[in-house]
Amino acid sequence: MTEPRDAENHHLIGGILCLDFANTLYGHTKSIHEYLFDYRDLVLWSRHAGILSQQKVGTLLSKGEQVPAESEAVFRYAIQLRETIFRVFASLTHDEAPQEGDIAKLHQAWLESEAHSKLLPTDDGYAMEWEEREAIDSMLWRITRSAVELLTSDESKHVKQCGRCDWLFVDRSRNKSRRWCSMDACGNRVKMARRYGREKQAP
Repeated sequence: MTEPRDAENHHLIGGILCLDFANTLYGHTKSIHEYLFDYRDLVLWSRHAGILSQQKVGTLLSKGEQVPAESEAVFRYAIQLRETIFRVFASLTHDEAPQEGDIAKLHQAWLESEAHSKLLPTDDGYAMEWEEREAIDSMLWRITRSAVELLTSDESKHVKQCGRCDWLFVDRSRNKSRRWCSMDACGNRVKMARRYGREKQAP
């Protein structure tokens, strides 16, 4: 039995798809831990994040193997998109305006992804649905839409960065006082460090 790859064990703490994707690198300035190393990881992470079904995973992995140069290009673009999304929302957490170049890149990615959508009737009316669902870059369309929807929503005001690591999340706590990506991870580590410091200083 194949051991799960890191992409399949990634902690989804962002509260929204685009931030979870931005968090697939732990340490954007230091590259402490990378979760995505190739197109296969991108596909497996997309299943882990709920973008792809198991059937779609098999289809995309097979297609990726048939066109290795194209799948590698999709992966490189995905990493560029991830870093753009990270920079945009990290800027907001510091009350800074994102760089115009990053906004332009995100806008262009959105235009290209929305070109694959179509207004279709549903039981409740109409909805934008994706065409060409088995395109090898289809997972990136949803990630891009998620980023633009967050950026243009009121929730963009509640995007925060962990007080210990650089992961991003939407603070949906009642009093908007969340400080850590996860209390089980960074929160507890900070508490333990403070406790150790107090004990070390005690007579």
